[in-house]
This record gives sequence, C-alpha cells and structure tokens, in this order.
Amino acid sequence: MASASRLVSLALCLCLGAALHAAPRGAHAARAFFVFGDSLVDNGNNNYLFTQARADAPPYGIDTPDQRATGRFSNGKNVPDIISEHLGAEPVLPYLSPELDGDKMLVGANFASAGVGILNDTGIQFANIIHISKQLRYFEQYQRRLAALVGAEEASRLVRGALVLITLGGNDFVNNYYLVPYSARSREFSLPDYVSYLLSEYAQVLARLHDLGARRVLVQGVGPIGCVPAELALHSADGACDPELQRAAEMYNPRLMALLADLNARLGAGGDPVFVGVNTHRIHNDFIDDPRAYGFQTATEACCGQGRFNGLGLCTVMSSLCADRDAYVFWDNFHPTERANRLIVQQFMYGTTDYIAPVNLSTVLAMDLRKQQLRT
Repeated sequence: MASASRLVSLALCLCLGAALHAAPRGAHAARAFFVFGDSLVDNGNNNYLFTQARADAPPYGIDTPDQRATGRFSNGKNVPDIISEHLGAEPVLPYLSPELDGDKMLVGANFASAGVGILNDTGIQFANIIHISKQLRYFEQYQRRLAALVGAEEASRLVRGALVLITLGGNDFVNNYYLVPYSARSREFSLPDYVSYLLSEYAQVLARLHDLGARRVLVQGVGPIGCVPAELALHSADGACDPELQRAAEMYNPRLMALLADLNARLGAGGDPVFVGVNTHRIHNDFIDDPRAYGFQTATEACCGQGRFNGLGLCTVMSSLCADRDAYVFWDNFHPTERANRLIVQQFMYGTTDYIAPVNLSTVLAMDLRKQQLRT
C-alpha cells in the first residue's frame, strides 16, 4: 500500500499537471517571475551598460530561432527561460529593456547582471554592472511602476504571489577572492572567515528580498567552480578540477543551506518555506562525474572558446566553435549549454532533497495552486 506521503505527493503532482495544462500563456500568465543575480541568469541587462561583461554578439544565441545574441550567456535559453516555460509564461524581460512596460510588467522582470556577486566589490574589473544592492533598488522601482499601472493592492498581490530566483556567490570566489594571487579579500580573510562574511552579507540580501514582498525564493548555491573550462585552462594539466576552488564551493554550500533553514524558521509561516535551496554543485557534478550517462560527450571542454579546454578568453566569432552544442556541458568558459540548463531545471522541478530542499519546484507550484483554490 502506498504511504501517506506518497499519496500526498501524487495528489500534488496531479494538481500541478492540471495547473500547467490550464495555465494561460504569454503576458497574462498566472504567476509573475522575478530574477536576480549574475551571468548565469542575466538575460540582457548588461546589453544596456558600458561593460565588457556582455553576451550580445555572435555566436551567443546561435541556437535561438533567429540565431540572435540576446545577452544570455548561452547558445540558447538559460535557466530562467526554462523555468518560465514550466510556469506557462513567456520569458521575463530585462529590467533595463524599453519593452518592459504595460502588460509586459505583469509577467515579472529580470534584474540580473553578469559579473556581480554578493559583495559590491565583486566584479569591479567589469566596471559598469548592476550590483545586487542596485538590483534590489530596481525591484523597489519596478513595484512603484507596477502600482501606477494596476494599483497598489494588486501590485502587492502580484509580488507576494510571484516566484523569485536568485543566483549569486560564484563570482565572489572566481572574480574576487581567487581573482589574483594574494587578492585584497584573501589577505583580509582566511577562506572559512570569508565564507562566513559572504553568508552574513547574503542573509541581509535575502531578508531585504523578503521585506520587499518575496515569498517564494529559489536560491541557487555555488556550482563546481573548480571544474569550469576557464579554471581548468589555468590550473589543470589533465582536466581534473581545481581542488582549492572546489574546497571553497564545498565549504560554502552546506552553510548556505543552513542559512536558508534559519531564515525559513524565522520568516516562514507555519512551516511553509520562503526560501528553497538548489544544490547546483550536486547537479553539475553529476554531469562532470559521468557526462556520457547524460548524453554529453565532454564536461571539460567548452563548446566556444580558445586555448586549453577552449577555456581561455571570451567566446567570439573568432573562437573555436563546436558543431554539436548538445554534446557539451559547457557552452563557454563558465556557462552551461541550453541542454545542460534544461537538465538542471529538471532537478529544480522534480529533484529529491539531495538536489533541492526542503521541497522541489513542482511541489511548491502545486502547494501554491492548492492555496489559491482554497482562497477562491
């Protein structure tokens, strides 16, 4: 006989399936979506800034329908785009896009900016980027614009009912603490103390998101930063991951999950989690440990780049470009291919607590649908 928990899970999945089947498409999707963070989730904000941290030139976007470089650091869709598909919505627009107006604002907005981190001194080499503190100020500005469009009460309802994704942390290691030998931050902090400092700052960011109305927040941990082609090109003779960068991620991620549990205990209502932690490190490690099991040819070489592991420098029209993007985990020196992103989102949706905790996204969506039905 099925256990009670399995029966509940089955009921939730059935409710979710009905919701997704009935979900309106396009600008009037049932749920708004907001995105904060770095290049893993930036979908074009940096196109509007004078910065080197941008992906608005070919061959970025080579596998989009019109083969257009949109500012996404991918050959095609990124994680927010694919989550939007599961929400039954069109992709959210970059906040700086002039097209984000009128009904388009009801879909949500993407505030992410390539190069940023938890700390405002992360990514200073890129000059003009939208640090997380400014992303949150833009979120406040967005809400004022939304209230002018639909009224304050409806704007508050939309924000509180939205799904939020935030992706930060990796740049605080690769583009700050380990950017150069004896960096300012590495002289200031030992690695354990730096992780503590990062998490204390992140706690303030997440609490501020909650203050601004966010009630369902997916928080991605730091991926296997020692295994990306950029770091292999600099530190690996044989494709083995850099142990020091891996140590940093492995130290950081469990403590991030503990932080989220603490915030949920403080801010969640009746055991209902505000923050859901995504174990990006574990998801990526599956591909890296056994790429062929997931249909990939390689998890060490980037599809687009130059030099060792195709990991040196930017992806440009002059780069070596692979013919079959689906065979590669990494599109460029730091970022996954669209196919890898799709597998990552599968774990968002349906993964066990080894991958996403305390519940996966399909369960979150079903729970929220049920609450909505009870209210109506």
